[in-house]
Amino acid sequence: MFSAMLGEAWRAMGANRMRTFLTMLGMVIGVASVVLMMAVGQGAQESVKQSINAMGSNLFIVLSGSSTSGGARSGSGNTSTLTVADANAIAELDGVSHVAPISMGSAQVVYGNTNWSTSIIGTTPSYLDIRVWELADGYVFSESDMRSATRVALVGKTVVDNIFGDTDPIGKTIRIKQNPFVVLGVLKRKGQSLDGRDQDDTIIMPLTTAQRKILGNQFAGSVRLVMVQANTPELMPTVEQNINGLLKQRHNIREGADNDFNVRNLTAVANSAAETTRTMALLLGAIASVSLLVGGIGIMNIMLVSVTERTREIGIRMAIGARERDILLQFLLEAIVISVIGCFIGLILGISGAVLVNIITQAAVVISGYSVMIAFAVAASVGIFFGYYPARKAARMNPIEALRFQ
Repeated sequence: MFSAMLGEAWRAMGANRMRTFLTMLGMVIGVASVVLMMAVGQGAQESVKQSINAMGSNLFIVLSGSSTSGGARSGSGNTSTLTVADANAIAELDGVSHVAPISMGSAQVVYGNTNWSTSIIGTTPSYLDIRVWELADGYVFSESDMRSATRVALVGKTVVDNIFGDTDPIGKTIRIKQNPFVVLGVLKRKGQSLDGRDQDDTIIMPLTTAQRKILGNQFAGSVRLVMVQANTPELMPTVEQNINGLLKQRHNIREGADNDFNVRNLTAVANSAAETTRTMALLLGAIASVSLLVGGIGIMNIMLVSVTERTREIGIRMAIGARERDILLQFLLEAIVISVIGCFIGLILGISGAVLVNIITQAAVVISGYSVMIAFAVAASVGIFFGYYPARKAARMNPIEALRFQ
């Protein structure tokens, strides 16, 4: 019975191929748009997620404060108010997992006949733990290297590509401001940060070495910033409060006076970026879903036309014993077939479009089974929903009136 009705629906569609194709086209465009937009939106979310993971979790950055000279105030980080001793004191606070004092700058790196300008980070081995940054090869400098200011370095992938090429950098000697440094290790690739900076274009060395040999240090023991990692996200408010209280005490800051440091919650910034991309993904999906609605309305319009054209046929079917539910199922099957075929074609076009966007723009796209299932289910539901009214109208016709219809 069901297979006979399905065959009848297929023949009815084949009798008006152009009209069936145009009806199906709305559903094809709708599904393809939804799949493509969701792939782009989820790709953006995945990119932000990877950037957040690369940055590290539960992080604070403690920056030096600003200074005033001649009425002009400098920005945060331009005054040497933080020290290694401050970092060591923060490390003793409850809820703190790792602490890394940092001095930063840039310098020209030379190896053989090649050179490259890159960023220099002087820090402690804890920095790699905070950033969840592993080595692709070699090993990390030690606390002994910190104490003796050994001229050793870890190099990022971008630096390796630009000054070493295909040469294995481990054990090679590079020159930074005429100082020879031995390459101990190569950092795994990190990619871009949330602000678009190439994180692999860097050299990491012991803090003492950077201060004495490369960056200089206006005040003994001072650092530009301190990275702090809390044990858990739940402890972050308490840790932030404790850092502020500790540094105020150590820097003898009176109540009501301006701090000579700034504590910034990097996790809050990262979560804000992630929320923005989630909103964008939802917005893209919502916009694309409008085309599904248009496709559903198209199905309803064509089915209404089909019911009107086949009124006499409906009357004959009823006269020879067809029940109301048989007529309802007959026309509903036609709407379902159009929707399902249109969905499949739309899925193929949407996935192909997402792959093409990735190839042309190199933008991240994520085609998940979940998004495909959602698009298919919604599209099929829209087709069935808008196909039900014409089918119900056909099923409720008066057989006598239908037979009289010319």
